[in-house]
Amino acid sequence: MSLFGRVKPIYTFFSQSCAMVPGGVGDYLRVGYYHLTLAECSMSSRISFGSFFAHPQARVGARVYIGSYCILGKAVIGDGTQVASGAQILSGQHQHIRDSSGAFHEAGDFVSVTIGPDCWIGAAAIVMADVGARTTIGAASVVTRPIPPDSVAVGSPARVVRSTQAELSDNP
Repeated sequence: MSLFGRVKPIYTFFSQSCAMVPGGVGDYLRVGYYHLTLAECSMSSRISFGSFFAHPQARVGARVYIGSYCILGKAVIGDGTQVASGAQILSGQHQHIRDSSGAFHEAGDFVSVTIGPDCWIGAAAIVMADVGARTTIGAASVVTRPIPPDSVAVGSPARVVRSTQAELSDNP
């Protein structure tokens, strides 16, 4: 991780600045910047316009696609995963806490949320818990509990509606 990734205000400024560069040049600029600043980011990935990582502790595997206008926290994104536009992968569920008077404090828990390899995260989905390998999360779904591998989950809160593991074992 470079100096930009260790000094939070500098990291945040450049993350949001890079997010606003349009076109293919912007896609390359974003992945290059994150390659230098995140804990891990493969140069074979693509990060589209308006998307940014809020925490430099994130990890992005090889061949990952992140659509436009995504906000990502302390995420670990597996190889070959695709994240549709407008999705959010947050740093857990308890990022802000209230004191006894009801006032907000930003001293909450920032946890790493893992998205397995070869997943699809649908448009405008919100992910706050781990997603297993080869899993599909439907558009506008809200993941509040871990989703097992080889599943299709939809809704708010997201519920598994189908397991693809049985389908895979039925096909020779």
